[in-house]
Amino acid sequence: MTAVRRRARLVLILTIVIAASGCSLPGWAGITRELLLEPPRATATPIPTPTPAPAVVSPTEAPSASVADPEEALLTALYERVRPAVVSVQVVRPIEGLLIPRGEGQEEGDGIFQRGQGSGMIIDPDGTVVTNIHVVEGAQRVEVTLWDGTILPAEVIGRDPDSDIAVLRIERGDIALQTVELGDSDALRVGQRALAIGNPFGWQGTLTVGIVSGLGRTLQLGHMSERVSGRFSIPEMIQTDAAINFGNSGGPLLDAQGRVIGVNTAMNSTSGVSGGVGFAVPINTVKRVLPDLIATGTYRYPWLGITGTDLRPVHREAMALDVPRGAIIDAVTPNGPADRAGLRGSTETVEQFGERIGIGGDVIVAIDDRPVRQFDDLLIHLVRTKRPGDTVQLIVVRDGAEQEVTVTLGERPSN
Repeated sequence: MTAVRRRARLVLILTIVIAASGCSLPGWAGITRELLLEPPRATATPIPTPTPAPAVVSPTEAPSASVADPEEALLTALYERVRPAVVSVQVVRPIEGLLIPRGEGQEEGDGIFQRGQGSGMIIDPDGTVVTNIHVVEGAQRVEVTLWDGTILPAEVIGRDPDSDIAVLRIERGDIALQTVELGDSDALRVGQRALAIGNPFGWQGTLTVGIVSGLGRTLQLGHMSERVSGRFSIPEMIQTDAAINFGNSGGPLLDAQGRVIGVNTAMNSTSGVSGGVGFAVPINTVKRVLPDLIATGTYRYPWLGITGTDLRPVHREAMALDVPRGAIIDAVTPNGPADRAGLRGSTETVEQFGERIGIGGDVIVAIDDRPVRQFDDLLIHLVRTKRPGDTVQLIVVRDGAEQEVTVTLGERPSN
């Protein structure tokens, strides 16, 4: 006869909600935790049976605790080496134009303020810290918490909204600081190990592990410009499935050797938490803008003055083009560099499946003797190799014939 004990289950749910756009919003943070007590197993009263002769079994020794799994040993050693160079960035910024009652996370004073937080990394012993600009944008106070809990004041000394990179300087006094090692994002391949260290939802020093899921992603995360009627893009971003959440912004994305390959910046999520699609600004982009940000506080980007898209079959058919790939110009900014050089945008539109598509514009097929297969090729070439005032040689297809056009680049408009 079997006697079964009743299962007992205790569930404790603790909900806390946190965070904000790369930083936390006032007084809210989110985690749901469920604690389950293991239910007792069923027991039974055995029926007496003859006792067989005992089998002789040699005991198997448990693996020695001193023999660590190789990957585990790699991760723990990497974390212990890099963790002291990763910081938490706390900010206080004013809330303007909103009728919000004063509450948790708001500073006393004449105005209403909110606290936010993100991550950062120390790149030199003098206390230079790299983070995201959206972590510190609009902040009236910036503080940095070191790995050992020391809190130090910091100043924003450089901003580049078109790479979402900001540079801070810590008032370190006589404190010795550990620094990260910068890697080479151009050498990355999809499938390589990727690790993120940061402060998701305020949990300082969190390590998450994944792979490089994709390369060459372009995200419209730059500054908004009324002159071009849109937002500038950040090219060549790294995609990873290492968990990137609110508060990870500004922290390092690392390779398996612990070298920084990117600055964690964004996630693609419909739920507000990591869905396995995170993005980091490549470290080579950071290395390109960093000297100017430290020296002058800003970085000046070259500007062609066009908007466009990849050449598609609908363009080729409507324009009777014998061009397999290229970048077609949709619009030319009036009195911009391309306009002054005589480049032409779309002259009419066609409709396909309810979408109005511009046609008739110049199709760019080469820049400085480099083939242009898609619109991103233009952006990457300009950002990587050119500065305002430089010239570029374009090969364009207009009315079925190739033409060479020389354009003197301007500087991206600030508004």
